[in-house]
Amino acid sequence: MNYIAKLLLNSLYGRFGMDDRFTYCSFISKDSYLKYESDYSDKILDITDFGDNYLVEVESDETKSMLDDRTEIHNINISIASSVTAYARIIMSEFKNKSKIKLYYTDTDSIYTDLKPSKLNKLVNNIVDSKTLGKLKLESVSNRAIFISPKVYFIQTVEGEEIYKVKGLNKNIPLTEIDFNHLLTKTNTIIKSQDKWYKHISKGIIEVKAQLYTLQQTDNKRELVYNSSNQLIGTKPYNITTNEYN
Repeated sequence: MNYIAKLLLNSLYGRFGMDDRFTYCSFISKDSYLKYESDYSDKILDITDFGDNYLVEVESDETKSMLDDRTEIHNINISIASSVTAYARIIMSEFKNKSKIKLYYTDTDSIYTDLKPSKLNKLVNNIVDSKTLGKLKLESVSNRAIFISPKVYFIQTVEGEEIYKVKGLNKNIPLTEIDFNHLLTKTNTIIKSQDKWYKHISKGIIEVKAQLYTLQQTDNKRELVYNSSNQLIGTKPYNITTNEYN
């Protein structure tokens, strides 16, 4: 029940902002395809060769069910989705703009700081409360953390548990504190191999291939700050002007 509730909170509002332009697929014989193309040329999105036929993906103007002809009601409302995300940014800005809060890392709905919950509650309107919907929950207390880039970090809790996250990398691939320390040096990289699944519609198969994944520092969101030894020691925001950033 806890997992279902979390999915509803994290995913439901996004459904209000989804693209309402659905597609459907049809098998068209190659003998009749030219006429089909002349009628729907502006709607065809993709074509897959299937011997004597084509599998054609077409953009639909109607919200019809693929299973029957009942009209679907999608209940799309962009203002609901955008207001939820905008309000979340307002809440997160409180942590980013207060000089008394030392912020080491932040994501959509989380922060890493050196303040105790009691101190943080005094600064930001009793924001830490694991039992109240919409407030922050204390996830862990750590004695060491290494933040490389968005969604790439290593944490060692006071209980000795090591937690790491690398977006896009299979979570079963092992990484250590030594690996993350290595990545703190400018231009250093780590290459890992992982299996990826690729589907071939025309062959009717799924193929598993090895893929190389490169871990490295990224400055696509914030400017990286180094010391004299080329070690990453922090970041600072980009200042955007009309034609350039500096």
